[in-house]
Amino acid sequence: MDMKISGKHMDVTDAIREYIERKAGRLPRYFDRIQEIVVILEQHDRKFEVEILLHIEHHDPIIAKHTQEDLYACVDQSVDKAERQLTDLKERLRNRKHNV
Repeated sequence: MDMKISGKHMDVTDAIREYIERKAGRLPRYFDRIQEIVVILEQHDRKFEVEILLHIEHHDPIIAKHTQEDLYACVDQSVDKAERQLTDLKERLRNRKHNV
């Protein structure tokens, strides 16, 4: 699994990069076919926007986006949204043959 972290209108410090790698690194626990995780950090005046793109084998990418004034809380919320979408996808795939 490959992870890319980039920032728009801001610098990504080592502390932020390490925090994101630790939090987003947990995502393959929820779905093991993740090929790439792309995290885009963007700053608008006093607010931060974190967008997580999960490229999954044989599926459309999952996008989790959150905007907030605290960068670390914004990362947490984005990862929580991505976890929820991954568990929903896994449940749909697991129960697909029983919904006929």
